[in-house]
Amino acid sequence: MLELKPYQRRLARLLAGCGALFFAPDLRLKDGRPTPYFVNLGKLNTGRLALEMGRCFAGWIAEQGLAGENPVILGPSYKGSALALAAAMCLWEDDVADLAFDYDRKEAKTHGEASGAKAMFVTGALTPGAKVLIIDDVGTSMATKRDLLEKLEAEGERLGKPFEIQGVLLGVDRQQTQAVYDGEGKLIEGVRGPDALASFVEDTGVKVWALLGIREMVQYLAEVGEPVKVAGTMRPLEEPDVRRVEEYLAVYGRES
Repeated sequence: MLELKPYQRRLARLLAGCGALFFAPDLRLKDGRPTPYFVNLGKLNTGRLALEMGRCFAGWIAEQGLAGENPVILGPSYKGSALALAAAMCLWEDDVADLAFDYDRKEAKTHGEASGAKAMFVTGALTPGAKVLIIDDVGTSMATKRDLLEKLEAEGERLGKPFEIQGVLLGVDRQQTQAVYDGEGKLIEGVRGPDALASFVEDTGVKVWALLGIREMVQYLAEVGEPVKVAGTMRPLEEPDVRRVEEYLAVYGRES
């Protein structure tokens, strides 16, 4: 039996139960590649589901001892903003810490308290030199996280002191590489592309963690017989389902 932490088991069952993880034939990713499964944390669309997801993030943060460093929990807009709020609420509810949270704007605010400035963050929790823990749902290309780091750098300059980035915590690691295209911009199927997470860490020096990887999630759900949506029907995952995931990651997954 695969051994997982309590917050990892909670996450796997949560995503399976609400249909955020599902299997279906003929699925395609946004980049055009085929995939046997899909993960959509946008399905966490009720108070209960959001709170349960927040508890998963809070469990990891508490376990790592990062709450004691009093970071601002920062979620990239849009999905990350709800995750940051939920995680902060759960840390308070569990008597771990009362941490501030924030999220970025798509366009700078220049009126009200931001008159004469270009405020790119919403709550005002980012004080000069603050420690920052970024949390988000997934990180396939890491482009959103790179954009957020640029905003943080600019905000740190505006405030006169740079922020200390603790790292990026993802809800689910899809364990996939990026797509590969030919000279005309057409997708080349069956080819492993660059590792976006490794490139992000190398380029920025910022650590990246994940609550749970897709390979471990699928294996755990199959072992415990948790129902998952497969071709529109809720049923336990079977050996062929797990094998399809392994075969898929053998082609498109990260090597490490």
